[in-house]
Amino acid sequence: MALERDQPRQVPETLDEGLMSMDPPENTRLRGLVAKALTARRVEQLRPWIRSLAEGLLDGLMAKGDTAELAVEYGLALPGAVICELFGVPKSDHGDFIKWSNATVSSEGLTTEQAAEYRATQYEYMMRAIAERRERPTDDLLSGLIEARDEQDKLSEFELVASSLGLLFGGYETVASQIPNFTLLLLENPEEWQRLIDDPGLIPNAIEELTRFVPLGTGASFARYATEDVRIGDVLVKRGEPVLVSIGAANLDPAQFDEPGELRLDRKQVQHLGYGHGPHHCPGAALARCELQEALRALTVKMPKLRLAGELVWKKGMMVRAPKVMPVTW
Repeated sequence: MALERDQPRQVPETLDEGLMSMDPPENTRLRGLVAKALTARRVEQLRPWIRSLAEGLLDGLMAKGDTAELAVEYGLALPGAVICELFGVPKSDHGDFIKWSNATVSSEGLTTEQAAEYRATQYEYMMRAIAERRERPTDDLLSGLIEARDEQDKLSEFELVASSLGLLFGGYETVASQIPNFTLLLLENPEEWQRLIDDPGLIPNAIEELTRFVPLGTGASFARYATEDVRIGDVLVKRGEPVLVSIGAANLDPAQFDEPGELRLDRKQVQHLGYGHGPHHCPGAALARCELQEALRALTVKMPKLRLAGELVWKKGMMVRAPKVMPVTW
């Protein structure tokens, strides 16, 4: 478990316990509970609502004029609305949620005291939400986790709060970053953009290739620990030693992909690591795929002539890379 070691990290403070810092069997137990709530079948039941949400957001932008800021007003708005709906977060709290999420994945700009204050505020908010849902349970994801805690005794109270916060933020920032990332790359390759307009059936496969091709993180992210001695090239990694793995580099491995530096939206069997692997494979991968597919589909349908309309501003001091400001016209 990462928390048992002084692991390499991108921020000075040690992060709270969560799925990414846990090994089996604890990781397996918590992932199993989350996976049951985010099965591919349940996600497909949500698809019509997510499609309507995506189209409605674009209709709203188009009603305001002929230009818009896509990164915030669409990229952030869509996954934020989806994950908040799943957790029953009221719309009045979405602003605080976005602020906390940005702070969670920031690698600079906050003092240790400020970061601790943000975490304390997040925990207090989630504890209040859990108490309210215990009084008035619904069929949302948070109620499902509470049931696992109270009726099945599969979660400690701390695990309930930490897992809920991890899902809330983890299910938001990654998709929010990749929507403008993917859109930007397609606009820079207009022939590929036109292919999706002409053939919407290509979109699911295109999302897999875009996930492979576009790195999300700005670095190597979480440390992985060798479970046994292993030699990589001329380097011997001993059991228990940390290794910082670049998923972005792995997704461009020529031993795995033919011409990995080329974007091929019809590439077959794209076995990428965009959602992790093994015990740390993202339990929300099906939901992320659905959101990205519907976000891109709505853009091709509503704004087929989409193009940039100004200078990009990139996020800074974040663990993820994506445009912060992306002005567009259609």
